[in-house]
Amino acid sequence: MPSFDRAAFLLSAPSLKQCPPDLGAEVAFVGRSNAGKSSAINALTRNGKLARTSKTPGRTQLLNFFELDSERRLVDLPGYGYAKVSERIKLEWQENLTQYLEERASLRGLILLADVRLPLQPFDLNFIDWAHQAGIPVHLLLTKADKLKRGPANSNLLKIMAGLKNLGLEETVTGQLFSSTKKTGLEELKTQLTEWLEVINPDQEED
Repeated sequence: MPSFDRAAFLLSAPSLKQCPPDLGAEVAFVGRSNAGKSSAINALTRNGKLARTSKTPGRTQLLNFFELDSERRLVDLPGYGYAKVSERIKLEWQENLTQYLEERASLRGLILLADVRLPLQPFDLNFIDWAHQAGIPVHLLLTKADKLKRGPANSNLLKIMAGLKNLGLEETVTGQLFSSTKKTGLEELKTQLTEWLEVINPDQEED
């Protein structure tokens, strides 16, 4: 079982070529620039300074790797949406992100963060559809659940998951409520990550 408390910054990579060796298992966090990716990683690892947070959306411009142990990693991917950068830079980010998602063999799953108070945005839905086509599981983390009462928050979760089911995406996506401030849903997130980050030794596989 991975020890999230021992997470340590490994490196930042501008492209797939600069990423760590493609071995073991890793899970990537992705979402709009203001969805709270860094805050979620910091809450998960109980280290408020591990992933860089900023009041300026779009600050994460690299693929940031955090090592749990020699075989397991978390990855903070560039946020999309509000970054105040040129179109050329945005296209470059998109190209690097696409290459990582399509070619990274150790990628076991994606944590997609979205604000529970809002409907899923077109990019969120496109991203989920792409992951579905690629056979990569997605765990939807509906953040800022502390901003709503429990009833409305649960209602929004059910509504979003029902919408994904109507699109035929229910086999690809699971979902939960989350708050990095109140630590809501933290254990549920750890359970999903632990399942994905199980590393199978080829010598132990059945013939």
